[in-house]
Amino acid sequence: MTFWDHLDVLRGSLIRMLVATLLMAIVAFCLKDALFRVVLWPCRSDFPTYELLNASPFHLRLINTELTEQFMIHMKVALVAGLLTASPYVVYVLFRFVSPALYAHERRVGLRLVASSYGMFVVGVVLSYFLLFPLSVRFLATYSVSPDVSVLLSLTSYVDTLLLFSLLFGIVFEIPVVSWLLARFGMLRSEWMSRYRRHAIVAILVVAAVITPTADITTLLVVSLPIWLLYEASIGIVRATQSAPSQETQK
Repeated sequence: MTFWDHLDVLRGSLIRMLVATLLMAIVAFCLKDALFRVVLWPCRSDFPTYELLNASPFHLRLINTELTEQFMIHMKVALVAGLLTASPYVVYVLFRFVSPALYAHERRVGLRLVASSYGMFVVGVVLSYFLLFPLSVRFLATYSVSPDVSVLLSLTSYVDTLLLFSLLFGIVFEIPVVSWLLARFGMLRSEWMSRYRRHAIVAILVVAAVITPTADITTLLVVSLPIWLLYEASIGIVRATQSAPSQETQK
C-alpha cells in the first residue's frame, strides 16, 4: 500500500471509532437517570464502600451555580461514558490498523501489551470509583475549618474530581505494564526494585497522602495498599521477564 492508501485506511478507522463513541454517548445521554444514579451514588450513605466500612450516615447535596452547568455536565459525562463503553471497539480498531505492520512475534507481544494495558486501566478506574473517590469526597465534603463556614459543593467540582481521580488511578495501575515493557528493553531490573523497596514504600505513602488528603490513617493505608501490591507484582513481572531470554536460549 502507498502512503496515501495508509492514510485512507487510517481515516476510515478514525471515523469508525468516532461514530462508535458518539453513538454510545448518545445512548448514555438518553439514559440520564441511570447515568447520574451511578455518578452521584458516592454522595449517599448506601454506597457499598460506606456500608463495608460501617461509616456514619452521610449525604452530600450538590448545588448548581450557572445557568448552563447541568446541561454541560450532562453532555460531558455522557461523552466520557460513551468513550468508556466504546473503548473496547476503539482499541480493537487501533490494533487492527497497526498489526499488519508487525511480525508475528511482535503482534503477539503487542496484543498482550494492549490487552494488559487496557485491563489494568479499567481496574484502576473501577477501584478509584469504589475506593479512592468516595473516601476522598466524604472527607473533603465534611471537612470544615470553622462551624461558621458552610460547605456548598458544586456539581462541576464533583464531576471534575471524579473524572480526575479515575484518570489518575487508571494511570497508576499501568505500573506493572510499564515495568514489563522497561524490563524487555533492559532498562529495569528486579534487583534494583528490591533494593529500593523502602524508598518506594515511602514514595507510595506520600502519593497516597497527596491524592487522599485525609487525616485518617486507615484511609491512607487502604489507598496505599493497592499501589504497594502493584509495585510488588511489578518486581515479580520484571524478574520473570529477565529470566525469559535465558530460558529461550536454553531451548
